[in-house]
This record gives sequence, C-alpha cells and structure tokens, in this order.
Amino acid sequence: MINTQIFLRAAVACTVMQIVMVAAGHFIPWVVQNIFTFGGMMISATAGYLYSQDLDKGWSAGALGGAIAGGLCAAIGFSISALLGDIPVPFLAFITGVSILTGAVGGPFGQMAANLRYLR
Repeated sequence: MINTQIFLRAAVACTVMQIVMVAAGHFIPWVVQNIFTFGGMMISATAGYLYSQDLDKGWSAGALGGAIAGGLCAAIGFSISALLGDIPVPFLAFITGVSILTGAVGGPFGQMAANLRYLR
C-alpha cells in the first residue's frame, strides 16, 4: 500500500529540513523556544503533502503514508536535538506523536492538490 520510492523522497526531503531546523536551533536558542514545535509540525505536514500528491491513490492511502513519513522525519530530527541536549527527552515522544498526526493531515491536502491537476 505504501509506495517506497515516493515515501523515501518525501521522508528524506523533510528529514533534511528537520535536521536543518535542529542545527539552527542548536546554535540559536531563539529557534528552539519559538520555532521548534510549529516548525516540526509544518515540516511533517509537508512530508504528508508531498507523499500524497505524488502518490495520487486516494485520501486514506495518502494520509497513511503521510503519517508515517511525517512521524519518521520528526523522530529523526528531534532525536538529534535530544542527543544535543536542546530539548528534553520526554518532549521527543510528544512531538513525534503530534508530527504523525500532522503528517496524516498533510496527506489529504496533497490528494486535493493531485485532484486539482486534472481540472486544468
């Protein structure tokens, strides 16, 4: 049900974005205090959007792949942040769970974008 090639593209792209955000937060404390939670959620939603838009196989398939891609990229990025000591370890479970949810929400938006391609 998951297309691995599309999944890897979305997950790798958004993992790189998460790592860039974590690196910025390590050197700029303002980023950790003001951007980490919302930025991590938006990057995970973007992973769901990218996966679902390329997949174009329906709402539930896009949401499932988006949830997995969003959770994976957040888990990797915020694990690095926890290892660096920028966030507490219990926060890792919370932000990963929230990122799974936002990745799943990004999936239907990607399907909407895929559907709009056919209207042109």
